[in-house]
Amino acid sequence: MEFNLIITGVGGQGGLTLSRIVGNAAMHEGYNVRIGETLGMSQRYGSVLSYLRFGEEVYSPLIEEGKANLMLALEPAEALRNARFLGKNSTAVINAYPIHTATTLVGKEKYPELEEIKEAIGKICPVYMMDFQCEADRINPRTLGVLMLGYAYGRGLVPLRKESLYEGIRLTLREKLWEINFRALERGIELAKG
Repeated sequence: MEFNLIITGVGGQGGLTLSRIVGNAAMHEGYNVRIGETLGMSQRYGSVLSYLRFGEEVYSPLIEEGKANLMLALEPAEALRNARFLGKNSTAVINAYPIHTATTLVGKEKYPELEEIKEAIGKICPVYMMDFQCEADRINPRTLGVLMLGYAYGRGLVPLRKESLYEGIRLTLREKLWEINFRALERGIELAKG
């Protein structure tokens, strides 16, 4: 078994923390885990990309183009920017909540329509797209990634046990953040079943 996960978003959305939660969950199940990161200006809404691979024998964190099993895109334009990692065996879970960059705000670049993004990625692989941020905001805005992870798990897209995801949260976050993140995980699972 080998699983390739791409987590993409912009700085401040918690993509790096999410990759550590999944990595810790996978290690809890005894898998080899490799994490690689490409950071733009991660504090200032720059692009953030995490590669996470786990399995019996995994030596490199890098994921070949077209080889991701799952993409969790915390920001829709970043999903498009990293679509090269998707292939016919991939699935993309995309947060339909755009975060405009300085260049789109001043009109230097046009931000793509959400439907265009969904359509373009839908030509490559199945896409689940919704405003996960709105759901996360009801719990705590910073739980976005964990909520999306719960959704992907609920759709059967994450080959780990739920207890392991809980353990990943415990091992990664401070104790005072456990409860809201457990709630976010469960809410994501509920949304997937709904």
